[in-house]
Amino acid sequence: MPGFDPSRAVGHRFDVNLSILFTELPLLERPAAAAAAGFTEVELWWPWPDTPTPPRSRLDALRTAIEAAGVRLVGLNFYAGMLPGPDRGALSVPGAESDRFRANVDVVAEFAGSLGCAALNALYGNRIPGVDPATQDELALENLVSAARAADRIGAALLVEALNSTDSPHYPLDSAEAAVAVADRVNEATGLGNAAFLMDLYHLAVNGEDLERVIDRYAGRTGHVQIADHPGRGVPGTGTLPLAELLTRLRGAGYGGRVGLEYLPGGRRGADAFDWLPREARAAR
Repeated sequence: MPGFDPSRAVGHRFDVNLSILFTELPLLERPAAAAAAGFTEVELWWPWPDTPTPPRSRLDALRTAIEAAGVRLVGLNFYAGMLPGPDRGALSVPGAESDRFRANVDVVAEFAGSLGCAALNALYGNRIPGVDPATQDELALENLVSAARAADRIGAALLVEALNSTDSPHYPLDSAEAAVAVADRVNEATGLGNAAFLMDLYHLAVNGEDLERVIDRYAGRTGHVQIADHPGRGVPGTGTLPLAELLTRLRGAGYGGRVGLEYLPGGRRGADAFDWLPREARAAR
């Protein structure tokens, strides 16, 4: 097990995902907990999987919690169905789920824009039995184009993520190449150039990809990076991924963006889930 050399962490721009960490706390208490642990930037999945259009009171309460904590929201997912749960996005799912995604696009853009968030992740959605994949892909492109235009209005990137085929067997974007190809199609359709790859090193590792090759080939097409160790999606240093070396390689390949911490803390609660990361490395610079 390679562990994680903390001396290699300084210089990276880390943010913490409040949808998978600090979950022992209510949502509105997590931004302050992240700040108390030394972080200055956070990201979120769509916080309300039950609805793509929550009442303004919910949006205002979360905005206030983020602002009061003194942290910056740097990443946000569009509505993705029940996540965590069986769903992996809504934008390629015909019918009601696609309608919910469309209803969510402007809500996300307005909320993210109000907080200066410049990275919006659009999960593609599962393949649906009995539906022609080409039909789903056509619908996906239409909805991604709409999302890219909304992101562009607030100066944000639209992120396209590959997931692993073990945890998400019905999700079609199961490689870096597949996700980048979708981002390319969106950019071609819009002419905006704001669709980019979300490189999640955990998902790619589960799929057996050559991570060094992925970094060398796609670092320049990457809008955001997320990490967890493998196996188990655990705390960095608890698995077999040489995460410090991979992050160093990313920097050498020209990636200067943020690294989202999106791992399962196991039995560690609160700030204890970050004892692998020196406090001086937690504040974004």
